[in-house]
Amino acid sequence: MMLARFDTAPGRPLWLTTLADLSLLLVGFFVFLQATQGTDRPALAEGIRAAFDAPPMTVAGLALPGFAAGSAVLPPDHARLVAEVRDAARDPRIAVTLTGSSDGDSDPATGSAAILASDRARALAAVLVAQGAVRPAQIVLAAPATGGRGVRIDLGFAGDPASACRPADAGCRPSTGVTR
Repeated sequence: MMLARFDTAPGRPLWLTTLADLSLLLVGFFVFLQATQGTDRPALAEGIRAAFDAPPMTVAGLALPGFAAGSAVLPPDHARLVAEVRDAARDPRIAVTLTGSSDGDSDPATGSAAILASDRARALAAVLVAQGAVRPAQIVLAAPATGGRGVRIDLGFAGDPASACRPADAGCRPSTGVTR
């Protein structure tokens, strides 16, 4: 007798393969439990926590170019960007990372390009907080970069509503991070 192309081959039933897979997973779990029984539990917990403590995943990137050479004064068209950041940062789990940059220009007082780039990021951060676009806890200032006279804005999902929401904030519940 010849088997057709899509007929099931004679042999073991499919449930037996599934049972074997689950059994091997269970054995692996018990081996893990046995291996970690004599270890320092706080150190193990800290190691697992460190493995999952990654920087926020960037979900959107914006830029504010157009700074004058040697200046940290915001360009006149920054209002559009503030509105975009306000819309994105309504969720308290969003982290706003600001990275200032300089392109061969430097701070007139110190002669440092890194200080000028940091001043540009701080100037934008001050405007974002003053206009209520973000809360201070949502802002992260990154190390200065080179390549352009501007500020790069990375909107990232931090995923930790408990730290993004303080009990003093009106309408914010620390357990969920959801505003009312």
